[in-house]
Amino acid sequence: MAFTDKIYVKNHRQLASQLETNIPKGAFAGATLDMLFTGDGLSKLDSTTQDRILDFAEDFLDCDCQANPYCGCAEEKFMRYVLELRAEGLGPQAIVDVMSDDYMVYAYTGDVLSFLDNSVRQLEAVETLSDVEGNEEMSERARRAKRELSG
Repeated sequence: MAFTDKIYVKNHRQLASQLETNIPKGAFAGATLDMLFTGDGLSKLDSTTQDRILDFAEDFLDCDCQANPYCGCAEEKFMRYVLELRAEGLGPQAIVDVMSDDYMVYAYTGDVLSFLDNSVRQLEAVETLSDVEGNEEMSERARRAKRELSG
């Protein structure tokens, strides 16, 4: 299961009630993306909620792909966002708090920790393969990124 499959809409039931429709709990589920992409019903939400949903759509759903929002760009941008928060020194719980404040989405701390751990393992593999191939530049980039995520 992909990390973004474990990102959930905060206050899901309250939002569904305000929108007078069922929406999936998953922030990156197709029906949720449809609602964000088309904007149907957003006028029924309070201004703070509207702002956060529009911020989410602007920050993660803005791409030129023909298959948008189902192209995978939103998920990729969100994972980059989480990695950037970690590189700024935030721990898993703080990352959950920030994503919740910024976009009204949340994840379980253990899922964030697992994602970060997997990211470090992948960077270790890139570093090792780059060393084997003699690509010192890539090896150094992977080493630097790994340090940012580890510490």
